[in-house]
Amino acid sequence: MKTFWKRYLDASLILKITIALILGIAVGLIFGEQAAVLAPFGDLLLNLLTFLIIPLILFTMMVGINQSSIGDLGRMGGKVFIYYTLSSAFAIIVGLAVASFFQPGTGMQLQGNETFDVPENPGIVSVLLNIVPSNIFTAFTELNLLGIIFTAFAFGIALSYMRQSSEFESLGDHLYKTVTALNELTLLVLKAVLQYVPIGIFAIMAETVGNQGFDTLLSLGEMVLVLYVALIVQILLYTLVLVLFKVKPGQFFKQARTPMLTAFVTQSSSGTLPLTLTAAKNLGLSKSLYGFSLPLGATINMDGAAIRIAVSAVFAANLVGDPLSLSEMLMVVLVGTLASIGTAGVPGAGIVMIATVFVQLGLPMEAVALLTAIDALVGMGCTALNVTGDLVGTTVIDQNEKKRKTA
Repeated sequence: MKTFWKRYLDASLILKITIALILGIAVGLIFGEQAAVLAPFGDLLLNLLTFLIIPLILFTMMVGINQSSIGDLGRMGGKVFIYYTLSSAFAIIVGLAVASFFQPGTGMQLQGNETFDVPENPGIVSVLLNIVPSNIFTAFTELNLLGIIFTAFAFGIALSYMRQSSEFESLGDHLYKTVTALNELTLLVLKAVLQYVPIGIFAIMAETVGNQGFDTLLSLGEMVLVLYVALIVQILLYTLVLVLFKVKPGQFFKQARTPMLTAFVTQSSSGTLPLTLTAAKNLGLSKSLYGFSLPLGATINMDGAAIRIAVSAVFAANLVGDPLSLSEMLMVVLVGTLASIGTAGVPGAGIVMIATVFVQLGLPMEAVALLTAIDALVGMGCTALNVTGDLVGTTVIDQNEKKRKTA
């Protein structure tokens, strides 16, 4: 038993996750809905990853802020926001292009018995106001990522001021050492949690495949296939961007594949955040950059969801026999980009975004009800792409910053 455990600990994480993924699919197909008995093991993984989000964001950001000047942070923050906005818009364009080529939904018809309640879109103004939490403890208990990021940023800036102040320099240095120690302590806990990740992924995959099966996949197979083609095209474009910024794609994906696979199975960008931060650290990226860019990206940068909006819009338009015009496609790009930011942190954000775009274009809400049947299947790929987009953006901005400093 000790020998087996030692081999398990020594094996690479990506190998363990891959084996868990395959075994989970096999168990799900063999046992079907009975595989749901494994659900608690999957829930435990999600709880463990969520458990680490607050200390990781809080301490990593505070340490990172104190490793750069305020001017550098402002410049990097501007680049991150511009990248995330343009990335979401471009992802929608990719989704529209691929979906327009394959035309999913052509020949299909709504049965008329689909129902769906349009979820409320809080809007950009509400999201912006929620960035500043009225109660710091509520932000933590409700896992309001934007609120946690703001808290970490505010206290990180204050700590930086203390360290530069003649009056509080000594206290600031002591506090910085404490925060740094707490950050390292959190990383040690994360290393232990990583050993459980394959077990949790096995359970989640088995339950998901067991519940969904192939019947759902076959009924809306064309839609799923087109969406995954668009996701692959986006990944190829990411690779091109990495090459343009002189980043070796092989080296990048070697570190990115673990959070990508975990996001694929868990369907949670925020839940995968501990692994995404670890990947950024292994890539040698600046902590002062990835400490805030990745938590922010997990909230507002959803390239996978953006592609899903585009493909879903083309699918719904074809269902009613009225393909999207060029002006309507431009509307999808505009509204979809705004919706991806305006629904930041909202549960079920993907469906909310789709419903928002459908309302603007006058597309049937019944189509949204139909699309919820494959929510898990498409959500897996979209979440993996969300995480990939965050890491790509952080990597290229880091390269740009390093080039600027050496120029």
